[in-house]
Amino acid sequence: MKLEDLNLDTESLATPVPIRHAWVSEQQWTDMAMAVRDEGGRLVALWGGASGPGDAHQICAVYVALEGAIWLSLPVLPVDGQLLYPDLSTVFPSAVRMQRAAAELSGLRARNASDTRAWLNHGAWPATQHPLQHITQPLQAVAPTELVNYPFVQVEGDGVHEIAVGPVHAGIIEPGHFRFSVVGEKVLRLEQRLGYTHKGIEQRMTQLGPVQAARLAGRVSGDSTVAYAWAYCMALESAAQTSIPERAAWLRALMLERERVANHLGDLGALGNDAAFAFGLAQFSRLREDWLRASMDAFGHRLMMDCVVPGGVRADIDRGSSERLTLLCDAVEAEAHTLFEIYEAHSGLQDRFLTTGRVTPALASRLGLTGLAGRASSQSWDLRCDHPCLPYSVLNVAMATHGGGDVAARVLVRFEEVFESLRLIRQMLAQMPSGPVQCALGLPAVAARGAGWVEGWRGEIFVALELDGIEQGSHIRRCHLHDPSWQNWPVLEHAILGNIVPDFPLINKSFNLSYSGHDL
Repeated sequence: MKLEDLNLDTESLATPVPIRHAWVSEQQWTDMAMAVRDEGGRLVALWGGASGPGDAHQICAVYVALEGAIWLSLPVLPVDGQLLYPDLSTVFPSAVRMQRAAAELSGLRARNASDTRAWLNHGAWPATQHPLQHITQPLQAVAPTELVNYPFVQVEGDGVHEIAVGPVHAGIIEPGHFRFSVVGEKVLRLEQRLGYTHKGIEQRMTQLGPVQAARLAGRVSGDSTVAYAWAYCMALESAAQTSIPERAAWLRALMLERERVANHLGDLGALGNDAAFAFGLAQFSRLREDWLRASMDAFGHRLMMDCVVPGGVRADIDRGSSERLTLLCDAVEAEAHTLFEIYEAHSGLQDRFLTTGRVTPALASRLGLTGLAGRASSQSWDLRCDHPCLPYSVLNVAMATHGGGDVAARVLVRFEEVFESLRLIRQMLAQMPSGPVQCALGLPAVAARGAGWVEGWRGEIFVALELDGIEQGSHIRRCHLHDPSWQNWPVLEHAILGNIVPDFPLINKSFNLSYSGHDL
């Protein structure tokens, strides 16, 4: 079955990247999933939406194909007191945890799902209550419930034992539990349990004004504050049928690439350190600190938090800042090239990096590995190249891909993306158009939906937004913020198989997934 054979009645959303929306039936819901899979597309997100037609609940999914993204909404009516919809996990394995989260938060359950264990709820609310099921009703304090043992999958056999790691870790790493089943030091199975930092962000979004909520969006995952803020603002601007000034779009992209470089520099140093090469950590930490201080000087915040606002950006940069940022790009590029040569020539590093934590291209495709980690396993998807908006549509972004799928490949992708981002930043600073950096944003008069889709440093971030009209108070009815870590955390469980336990920190860092962006 092909996508065009489904004859969906779609509406185009007013976004700078191609996104459509469609209401579907149960049969179309299933047919669409299979058609997208057969044509090489991907599942981006799945969540419980706001009430649909006739006050029905709705389950939503977003797919990506060559034509762009399509957001599907399936009305779900109760049957025998249950809200059931067709399971997608047999078509897209990455749907499993998203479906489990939708069951806990919205009470929508995949029919005949293979895994129905609780995912986000650690006793914070009763299992019979669903925080996002009736978000329009007044909130009531809920007493925590008694904790129950999580049913980890048991591995049995001669010499098999378990190692439990977390959820509390050393340093500043966020909480997450990792259950290893091992023989000696060889890992037979890894099972994760996350959700310890579930913060109720999606419910909190419904209590904020649409403009005010942009600040919360930028705090979903601090290392991706620009990407999340841009994706949310894009969703709000599309719902409001507003196009931002051209200079504002260029400044957003400038900040996004600076965010990408900052995170890659930090990861490259940490990966060297995890392989006992402290020199790499020292040098990349120094470069990253210089980079963050330059962001503070140019944008008023080291991470550029609250710099992307609805309608554009908060502040402009002057000629002096532009020149200083360009000079810093030159300096960082020269040192990064030197460090790249050192990393490539260091036999101890390469011995730890090569073949470690490998995810084959075939497995990456089947499990939906995305973003940076996906490109290291031959998954050639990058929104800046596939569906570019301004200014990417005129910058000719070069996508970094490798087929090795191991830690070494993920390191190479980081290096290449640093060099490409430095080129893009210099080009943006040289060609920055003049004009205003912000425009007025009028909220829609009637109920509206919008979407935002941005290629963050970790991978694509998608924001789905449903608003009431001005007559209903312009409330946020539902805002779903999707992090690429939802797809990539399960793949990490496969990447460690057959490796030794001491290599887990290295493999884990090579993915560097977000806990906070996952535990909304």
